[in-house]
Amino acid sequence: MRLIIGLMIAAFSLISYFGSSEYNEVTGEDQRVALTPDQEIALGLQAKPEMMQQFGGLNPDPQRQAFVDEIGWELVRAAGLDSETPWKWEFHLLDDDQTVNAFALPGGQVFLTDALANRLETEAQFAGVIGHEIGHVVGRHGAERLAKSQLTQGLLGAVAVASEDQRTTAVAAAVAGLVNMRYGREDELESDRLGVRFMVDAGYDPRAMIRVMEILAESSSGGRPPEFFSTHPNPDNRISRIEEAIAEEYPNGVPDGLRN
Repeated sequence: MRLIIGLMIAAFSLISYFGSSEYNEVTGEDQRVALTPDQEIALGLQAKPEMMQQFGGLNPDPQRQAFVDEIGWELVRAAGLDSETPWKWEFHLLDDDQTVNAFALPGGQVFLTDALANRLETEAQFAGVIGHEIGHVVGRHGAERLAKSQLTQGLLGAVAVASEDQRTTAVAAAVAGLVNMRYGREDELESDRLGVRFMVDAGYDPRAMIRVMEILAESSSGGRPPEFFSTHPNPDNRISRIEEAIAEEYPNGVPDGLRN
């Protein structure tokens, strides 16, 4: 009986996951998501105050806030993401000069900490960071992660019901964690590719993203790695992928005259 119930739970979880496929017009791929766009927007807006509080609130300098906001909106408009997608875009510079990080919430909330902003050297580097985070939103990575999480939780529940062997359950949990970690890295690499595309659309030199990776690597030398590394793959592993994305956009070489 335990086995039958466990199989039923597993079957329901698999049917729910594989039945949630949607086509993403920005990435050109089918993906499995657990939320509608409106739900993603509502989730991001609900989580926004907590994220701001966690990172010291908004930076009080209106000029610095406006700078980040202008770059974000320039990328969004150039890529046609303001009118052709449902996302509600907001770009925030956080008053945290210790935590080197940038992140996005589902639905269009994009954040950049002061600690990372202070390390960036050019406008194009800001565009690279912000474009990467925009990639997470339009890639619907949060909704994808939630769908995968629901699947693995359902399968783990099925294993726990079907087997009294706690070791078996623990092994299944470890495997599930590795699967989700792998998808997380792919999300980051996809956001790098999208970020390059958005920079090109807006006329920024996408090679600035390579310099961002170098800056992040430099910030980790001789001390504790920045918070950025806990949510993003190691920069050294991403530079080659960024170079490939740039070569796809500019097969004859990056032209002169792009904004730095």
